Amino acid sequence: MRKLLPWLFYPLVMTTAFLLFALLQMQGISLKVTTYITIITAAVIITLLELNFPYSIKWRPRMEDVRVDMAFMTLVQLALPPLIGFTFTYMLIEPALALNLPFVQFWPHAWPTWMQVLLMILLADLLRYWLHRAAHTNQYLWRLHSVHHSVEQLYWLNTSRFHPLEKLLQMMLDSLPFLLMGVDEKVLSLYYIAYATNGFLQHSNIQLRFGILNYVVGSAELHRWHHSKEPKESNTNYGNNVIIWDLLFGTWFLPKGRNVDTLGLLEEYPKTFLKLLSAPFRK
Repeated sequence: MRKLLPWLFYPLVMTTAFLLFALLQMQGISLKVTTYITIITAAVIITLLELNFPYSIKWRPRMEDVRVDMAFMTLVQLALPPLIGFTFTYMLIEPALALNLPFVQFWPHAWPTWMQVLLMILLADLLRYWLHRAAHTNQYLWRLHSVHHSVEQLYWLNTSRFHPLEKLLQMMLDSLPFLLMGVDEKVLSLYYIAYATNGFLQHSNIQLRFGILNYVVGSAELHRWHHSKEPKESNTNYGNNVIIWDLLFGTWFLPKGRNVDTLGLLEEYPKTFLKLLSAPFRK
């Protein structure tokens, strides 16, 4: 059974998240509350799996790491997106709607919800793929993105370790275009649940096996190589939810017969929350 479980964890966690979303919606709970409850539940389940089925004992975080990542989770993932969303609405979306710009016509609003969610995942990941790839090749974007790569062990909470300015750039690609096209709120919520839950699993310290799904989703097996300390290994597997763009553009990487060695950056990097925020602006 312990050999079978690593193959089951990913589909079970993802299925549980979407089933919980559906059940809460059937109870008439608001969409925003449903989304938050679903994501928090997924995080709790993944935490329990990390405690009981760790991929690497060495990757168990120290309390200092947890405090830093909790600060990033609070600021970057919880407080910042609503503020950015409000700014987008006030400065861009409402003026665009007032001008009757034809953005809304670009989206297939008549499609079933699940098809719209899949389309949004594919398109958002395509945009995020090129931003992510540019963050590894452009020195200025890398200064921001190196904050995320400063982790030396992977566990689900360091999914949140992104510089606020990089989070803004990400939202300009995976949120703003779809808000301008008037994508339904339920589609947006399901996208964010998929993005968050897969992101937690992608960075998790859980024994996970994906098999053929390594050619479909942005899996933990692939993403661990993206966090390798060796640049030739880390400049691969840029996909977030899906990995098909890496396959198409030649950046898919999963060597057989060995595991990723050390994680993090070649250079010394600050460890505290405030110093991580200021690190991109230091020499």
